[in-house]
Amino acid sequence: MLTEELEKLALSLPGTQENAHFGTRDFRVGKRIFMSLPEAGRAVFKFTPDQQRMLLEMEPGVCAAVPGGWGERGWTSFYFADADESLVRQTMETAWRNVAPKSLVKKNGGG
Repeated sequence: MLTEELEKLALSLPGTQENAHFGTRDFRVGKRIFMSLPEAGRAVFKFTPDQQRMLLEMEPGVCAAVPGGWGERGWTSFYFADADESLVRQTMETAWRNVAPKSLVKKNGGG
């Protein structure tokens, strides 16, 4: 998947806006970030620690915990260039649901 495809997918999620955080592009709902693009071929997603553990077990070649405290809180690097599109979509939607208001998630069939 190309960065442009990932961006388009992110912006298709309800309420999503592109912004920047400390010079890194990010995608958020309201003020809450669910994905950032710190470098080519890598996205960082907001997961719960449990979601992160499960993803790391299921997709060890595609994902890695962000080093340090951010990773301990669930922030996860996702190397999307060679990842399956359905995995990218599912992973991004999970991160989006983690930060989107419950009313928005429910309205869009996620709760």
